[in-house]
Amino acid sequence: MQINRMFEIIYILIDKKTVKARELAERFEVSQRTIYRDIETLSSAGIPIFMSKGKGGGISILDDYVLNKAVLTEEEKTDVLSSMKAVGAINFNATDSALKKLNSLFGENNSDWIEVDFSSWYNSEKESETFNDIKSAILSKKIINFTYSSGKGEKTSREVEPLKLCFKGMSRYLYAYCILRQDFRFFKLSRIKDNVVTEKHFERIVTRPVFKTDNMFEEQYITLKLKLSPNMAFRIYDEFDNYTIEPDGSFIIQTVYPVGEWLFAYISSFGSNCEVLEPLDIRNSIKEEFQKTLNNYL
Repeated sequence: MQINRMFEIIYILIDKKTVKARELAERFEVSQRTIYRDIETLSSAGIPIFMSKGKGGGISILDDYVLNKAVLTEEEKTDVLSSMKAVGAINFNATDSALKKLNSLFGENNSDWIEVDFSSWYNSEKESETFNDIKSAILSKKIINFTYSSGKGEKTSREVEPLKLCFKGMSRYLYAYCILRQDFRFFKLSRIKDNVVTEKHFERIVTRPVFKTDNMFEEQYITLKLKLSPNMAFRIYDEFDNYTIEPDGSFIIQTVYPVGEWLFAYISSFGSNCEVLEPLDIRNSIKEEFQKTLNNYL
């Protein structure tokens, strides 16, 4: 299309400064006459493009020109570039080319204030492969198969229609329609193994923000009251917003957590520096679990 071709001509000129009409004609597989018409149209629209003859001549654009006539404000341009960097963190370098083009088009060099990496400290290569495979399946609307491990350690073979890749609570999820369960489900990417993109297509789409559905994860929550020793100050500052400090330097924390077997592992991560004060049933169950653990060493 002519509009797309002219937009790319502007980018090429911003990047290379001077280009021969013949080079542009070959690139876009059109005649040089068509290129000259495009240049005339762009010039009429106020784009500072000019042509020069002789050695080193060609089609050029003013050195200090950027697309200031875009409908984005300067703040919005910076936000777009910074957001692209964040997207690149989960898109595994697929945005590099787009970032370079946007930087040139916007004339921006100050989007380097943020760096994001959502990959884990371990097995990041395998994680990136899984992410890219699922992304490809979503875009091509192909069904995928994989082995999934639940929070209880149960492994099942799943066949799903992949709909969205999501990020929430420091974890990445696949939102998909599960053919086995005949319902929509979230699958944590770190628990997906042996994923295979099939040649079977699907037509289903999702048109709403999936995280805004009430109780999407169907989890029950409880309010915990914890007492943590001063030795845990570094974790308290990282993990909790609200706390009070006792005269002896210990911390009292009241927070909400989803119910699950993981809760004991989380409490245990504080070792002897944590005491569950409330609710009483959780306090007793944690005590029983610690006793079982102690029995392993008798």
